[in-house]
Amino acid sequence: MIGPHPSGGYILDELSVGMTAEKHVPVTEARIGLFAEASDDFNPVHMDEAFAAKTAYRGRIAHGLLSASFGSAVVGTILPGAGAIYLSQTLAFHRPVRVGDVVIARITVAAIDAESARVTLRCAGYVGEDLIMDGEAVVRVPRRRKPAKA
Repeated sequence: MIGPHPSGGYILDELSVGMTAEKHVPVTEARIGLFAEASDDFNPVHMDEAFAAKTAYRGRIAHGLLSASFGSAVVGTILPGAGAIYLSQTLAFHRPVRVGDVVIARITVAAIDAESARVTLRCAGYVGEDLIMDGEAVVRVPRRRKPAKA
């Protein structure tokens, strides 16, 4: 398990297959409300307990893309970190996430294409030991750091 690079982001030459980073993020009422505002997704399965209680989920669940965004936080701030740009992302959702759960977003370097400066990342989310989502992201990573301004 790695932490953030002291510069804020890893450059291409510093990455290797198998590097892994994760972030633990609590799912709260506030996060769900803020995500609904940001995404304009007010589906009652996320917002209305009485409505959600009558669904197959038997209660409110968090937006799937809210949980997925925690993986984006790892990519943008830890691995590879600052300077990484998303090119694509696949996702499969396996279990619902509820208020009070803590999502563990885990990102692992799966492949590196040095010629194109593209890195393939295995993305997974867990609540406890349960896999809630997984997928693959491709990101472009800087080849070098910008020199510090004098």
